[in-house]
Amino acid sequence: MADTKREIERKYEGPAAEGGTEMPDLSGVPGVAGVVDKGVAELDATYYDTPDQRLAAASLTLRRRTGGDDAGWHLKLPVSEGVRDEIRAPLSDTVPRVLTGLVRSRVRDAELVPLVRLRSARDVRHLVDDSGALLAEVSLDRVRADRIGAGDGTAAWTEIEVELADDGDPAFLDKVEKKLRKAGLKRSASPSKLAKALGATRTGKRAGKPAEEPTGKPAPEKEPAGAGDHVLAYLRAQYDAIVELDPAVRRDLPDSVHSMRVATRRMRSTFRSYRKVLDRTVTDPIGDELKWLAGELGVDRDQEVLTERLTESLGELPRTLLSGPVRARLRTWANARRGGSRRRLIAVLDGKRYMALLTALDALVTDPPLLEAAGGDPGKVIAKAVRKDFGKVSDLVEQALDRPPGTDRDHAMHEARKKAKRTRYAAEAAAPALGAPATGLVKSMKSLQSLLGDHQDSVMTRETLRELATLAHAAGESSFTYGVLYGREEQRAAAAEAALPEAWEKIAAQTTV
Repeated sequence: MADTKREIERKYEGPAAEGGTEMPDLSGVPGVAGVVDKGVAELDATYYDTPDQRLAAASLTLRRRTGGDDAGWHLKLPVSEGVRDEIRAPLSDTVPRVLTGLVRSRVRDAELVPLVRLRSARDVRHLVDDSGALLAEVSLDRVRADRIGAGDGTAAWTEIEVELADDGDPAFLDKVEKKLRKAGLKRSASPSKLAKALGATRTGKRAGKPAEEPTGKPAPEKEPAGAGDHVLAYLRAQYDAIVELDPAVRRDLPDSVHSMRVATRRMRSTFRSYRKVLDRTVTDPIGDELKWLAGELGVDRDQEVLTERLTESLGELPRTLLSGPVRARLRTWANARRGGSRRRLIAVLDGKRYMALLTALDALVTDPPLLEAAGGDPGKVIAKAVRKDFGKVSDLVEQALDRPPGTDRDHAMHEARKKAKRTRYAAEAAAPALGAPATGLVKSMKSLQSLLGDHQDSVMTRETLRELATLAHAAGESSFTYGVLYGREEQRAAAAEAALPEAWEKIAAQTTV
């Protein structure tokens, strides 16, 4: 069992590196009615990582801590600057399985080992308002860091940590910071205690000297030159997204499954659009695995889209058109399918096939299989690939317009939608090299994708309504409302088909790539 706490905090240090920082008087901070002394807590934390510090490089921290009121295992995941989600699990001798799963996309088959032990004397103050409600917790931490192995270096420092109360206004931290700056304090250069400890205890470094700390930020890349540089920059962004979204998908955070699925599609589309740049003998097998992963992710995502669409449609119906327990049946249908798909998805993310895919992607972006065209002029190589994709979209749209309403047109519009996505992603990769023409094409393809996507959603929703109506009829319930919704979905599809000719004419006229 684990729970989550959102942390919004800032760290400060004084002019002296070792022991010179003291707690200033914070009673004058605007909005503070009182400063409550909560005493000193003795904290003892051991931080775990892979031997090559993969978690630290991504600004993740995993620790086992005793002392204080939150003893246990803590995994901290970055959300934005100064904001982290802390996942907590009870104390145990080994890293809890619930936490190892959340770092698996980074750790993979590597061992998690203890790297640093931090012992802190934490002097805590609570800043409260005139009603006694907590505004922020301010602590003065006197820290001793001991490297475990790797030279067994040590370091010591003092810092002040200010953590906003749950549901507090982040602007309050600015008020506290203004007071701390007047007292001679400044923001810590280290993003976390662990980062400071790793830098300060490196073999051969003087204890207490924070040098070359891991920041979690990748080294700046060189400016893209050839066509291959632009394609690889886009691929690396998608690979990073997949790895970073893995914990969010496991935690079932909003939009995480969709975002991860999009990253897999972007990467696979890039392989196919830029076959003159990347060796297909390498990318095709990886593309097949990306298609597999997108399919597994889609089990949940497609379910979410259909449920949201049907729920919204039900909400728009007048009560006179509601017959039978339609909402209850929809909830039962959605929950039954979602429960099974969630278990399946977690099993996929824990499986060897997914781990092998991540390893292959890592090798791809580290040692890319570039072809001769990769060194070519981006304005020529990349533009040619984008124009080729756009041509395929054009052919498919024309096919859809030429076919009568029905299954054949539905299929043609769906194929055009998929090619519009591919062209959009190709244009996204091309935008840094081609500029406005590519960004304009991205916008156009997004608009076309939305129109065609609404049509395809209507097709899938009608299939679901037929299924629900069959279940309702078998249970002796009225199927009237499902028929009403089906008719409305037919109208939405017809509206999309009617809008397509004008929309496409406008897109074709504006495209200049």
